[in-house]
Amino acid sequence: MLNTLAIATLVTVMITAVASKTSAQTRDIVDTAVAAGSFKTLAKALAAADLVATLKGAGPFTVLAPTDEAFAKLPAGTLESLLKPENKAQLQRILTYHVIAGRVMAADVMKLRSAKAVSGDTITIAANNGSVTADAARVVKTDIAASNGVIHVIDAVILPKDK
Repeated sequence: MLNTLAIATLVTVMITAVASKTSAQTRDIVDTAVAAGSFKTLAKALAAADLVATLKGAGPFTVLAPTDEAFAKLPAGTLESLLKPENKAQLQRILTYHVIAGRVMAADVMKLRSAKAVSGDTITIAANNGSVTADAARVVKTDIAASNGVIHVIDAVILPKDK
């Protein structure tokens, strides 16, 4: 009887673990970022730029996602200015500069020197002693799986160069 109870408990734990992993992978990039809790500013900016539907699309996408703390490092007034409707095109360019078409996992990023962003700009990638930077931002967490791509967390907002 005790063995049957132990086996039933183990099976329940295994099913729960598989179900939670599966549900995490059925979330798209936007829902995954929102669920993480540290991307509230990114979510607000995506909404202001009308990019939520795009990043909920089929993809796959690789998103270099700045945390709320990364957005806080921007000069005073920058974020507020970018969120204004009249600056929507500029905000879209900045946000799509954080997106690469395709699913690029950390092991692949380590081999790159640059990546073409959805904005059309080129992101400079550097790998040094196991640390990776995208432009001036350091990649602090990698390979957060989503149903339509992958998220790599960065510690700064990267800005495309003026054209």
